[in-house]
Amino acid sequence: MNGFPWDAFAPNLAWAAAAALAVMLVTFAVAVRAGVHRIVDVAWGVGFTAVAAVTFAASAGHGDPLRRALVTALTAVWGLRLAAHIARRGRGHGEDPRYEAMLARAPGNRNAYALRMVYLLQGALVWLVSLPVQAAQYVPGPPSALTWVGTALWAAGLGFEAVGDAQLARFRADPANRGRIMDRGLWAWTRHPNYFGDFCVWWGLYLLACDSPAAAAVSLVSPVVMTLLLTRGSGKRLLERHMAGRPGYAAYQARTSGFLPRPPRRP
Repeated sequence: MNGFPWDAFAPNLAWAAAAALAVMLVTFAVAVRAGVHRIVDVAWGVGFTAVAAVTFAASAGHGDPLRRALVTALTAVWGLRLAAHIARRGRGHGEDPRYEAMLARAPGNRNAYALRMVYLLQGALVWLVSLPVQAAQYVPGPPSALTWVGTALWAAGLGFEAVGDAQLARFRADPANRGRIMDRGLWAWTRHPNYFGDFCVWWGLYLLACDSPAAAAVSLVSPVVMTLLLTRGSGKRLLERHMAGRPGYAAYQARTSGFLPRPPRRP
């Protein structure tokens, strides 16, 4: 296997940053016009898809064609499914309470503050977290067993996330469940099946870059940062703080795993 093509990969970092920034700036313009900044959550998955597509075009003639097509397709399927799910979930709702609380503390213009603290920050995170998606497309040589292990892990994560989202949507659609805690299906095994699914997706995508030690090293930060975001950042920690006062949530926490799936504890 030839060495990793750093001279071709380096410009791709700039192209990927430009793609992520473009998605966030367009989303910002739409959100200002609509008066609702929760739209940025839809742009998260779209941003990764844009980075994958731009990298696919830029990496032509460098990486293995099968791996390039595979990592682009896996990223797009995950990103567009997530974007569509968030768009459906937010349709007809006002501002997300997280963004409302943040913007209430804005020093000066709320939209300018949102641009700095939400859109540009998320654009930077898309670029950073997408490093395996970028690096994998420049890895020379045919895919090894690691690529297929990563694809299987990605598939397990996507399935876990999609099934968990569908179960929660059905639960919320039933008026009889108003005010109740979702503790059925995958939600009986972990309090955050969607976040656990994301965790598997990004470690799976990272494995697609691991046929090259150089690509593996440069992109390891991605699944580590994503894991921290899901468990200690804007994912699990923030949501559980919001849910803490809900009736029955403390009992649900006591019997259900906080992240990694396992059978529920007996009461």
